[in-house]
Amino acid sequence: MRRFVRCVRQFRSAFQHGRSSFHSDLSGRQQVSINWKTGGVSKPLHNAEIARYLLPLSIVTRNLVTDSAKVANGVKEENRAGPLVEYDRRIAEGELVDGDNCQVGTLRELQRLYDELVMSADACRLDRYAASEKAGRNRWLWSRFIPQSSYSPLKGLYLYGGVGTGKTMLMDLFFNQLPDNWRKKRIHFHDFMLDVHSRLQRHKGVADPLEVVAGEISDEAILLCLDEFMVTDVADALILNRLFKHLFSNGTILVSTSNRAPDKLYEGGLQRDLFLPFISTLKERCIVHEIGSSIDYRKMTSAEQGFYFIEQDVSGLLEQKFQHLIGECTAVPQEVEVVMGRKLQVPLGANGCAYFPFEELCDKPLGAADYFGLFTEMDGQQFESSASNCSLQLEKFHTLALEGVPIFGLHNRTAAYRFVTLVDVMYENKARLLCTAEGSPLQLFERIVTIADAQNMAPRTSSRSRKNDEFDLCVDNELGFAKDRTISRLTEMNSKEYLEQHDSMVAEKQQQVSQDDGDEKALQA
Repeated sequence: MRRFVRCVRQFRSAFQHGRSSFHSDLSGRQQVSINWKTGGVSKPLHNAEIARYLLPLSIVTRNLVTDSAKVANGVKEENRAGPLVEYDRRIAEGELVDGDNCQVGTLRELQRLYDELVMSADACRLDRYAASEKAGRNRWLWSRFIPQSSYSPLKGLYLYGGVGTGKTMLMDLFFNQLPDNWRKKRIHFHDFMLDVHSRLQRHKGVADPLEVVAGEISDEAILLCLDEFMVTDVADALILNRLFKHLFSNGTILVSTSNRAPDKLYEGGLQRDLFLPFISTLKERCIVHEIGSSIDYRKMTSAEQGFYFIEQDVSGLLEQKFQHLIGECTAVPQEVEVVMGRKLQVPLGANGCAYFPFEELCDKPLGAADYFGLFTEMDGQQFESSASNCSLQLEKFHTLALEGVPIFGLHNRTAAYRFVTLVDVMYENKARLLCTAEGSPLQLFERIVTIADAQNMAPRTSSRSRKNDEFDLCVDNELGFAKDRTISRLTEMNSKEYLEQHDSMVAEKQQQVSQDDGDEKALQA
């Protein structure tokens, strides 16, 4: 019934949008651009989220940003929108303080791309309502007989830089200014590849399933924003070049963030020679921009010990905190459905909170698909507590209690990879982490080093210390780079700002669930 209520809402919204689009088509081009501007600023970001990253760190003045926002491509200031304009507006209204030079420089690149997209929206086929379904079917039919390619006239943008430099925040600021009627999608790279593999499964037996999958993706989104582009899986590496060649030939424009420069992607990976053509394709279709800031803004939040416990034998304290969060609900074993019909067993869960020993999540053959299954919402899938007084239902989990995170080294390298992926998924879904660990986030990864770090390490004078180091030191380039992101995110996830934002998100979801219940009862009446 709840799914039916949501479908009714979506139908009503689509009808109203279609009616307003019809009237706007009768007006002039100037009115359309005004509608774009209005749609572009209809989804403001949370102020706290942006303020975390844009702290007063340099001599960048407000006038610098204002001057850059006044004139571009001959467009008047009052008719412009975009990430840099929105950033300038928030500074002028006191919602933000000036960021560093590197962030402002990146915002200029994003603003340039935004302006080009607005000017070339028709040529890029961004408006989802411009082409009819019948025309789309005809294009598909002709493409079966006559090979066609329709590369975008615009290049995308590949942003890379160190951890905590605000890459995700800047891309979200860009994405949230885009008109609502555009074919656009913002998704984490892990989630994107899971979706690709799921689609490939559905199209088994087709001559070129990657072409079909690329066609589906480009039909849904011409502008594709991928966060945290990081290739560690050989199965992903082997299909990326062919997949993105199809996407780019369909007109897809890619905007992506990453910790690695394009030439450093999948460095040291299996069969990397087969991956190298993708790097060339990526550099050909995207402008590469480095965010040169060395500041980790996540570590500048007001970190507090909160829910991260560094002691031995504190499982009782973790259970006590978990019980406090679930309130009067009773925690019971639950089952989560993940992609392609797989199931994940949850040892204990109630009121949006899940409890796992570390070994159950990171020592078993699990991956990003399983972790997304824990936290990502799926229509119609909800969890109910057995307690009668827990009538409020939340989709998926928003909090994880994780018991016994170890210090990582060579002996548990695979578990370290899974833990990095788990933290990525939780951070992407704004989930809350309670955990007991053998050390601080920095101490957990002290034995994980890159090849360059290992070459620069001074030898131990004690033969016993040298033997221990050789036994447990893990030299791994990908994990060595990924650990910095994980340490940074764990620090932020334990900050006051992050936890307050999480509480706000949960409260908003509870309000939505209550409203759905009211609508359901009204329909039944």
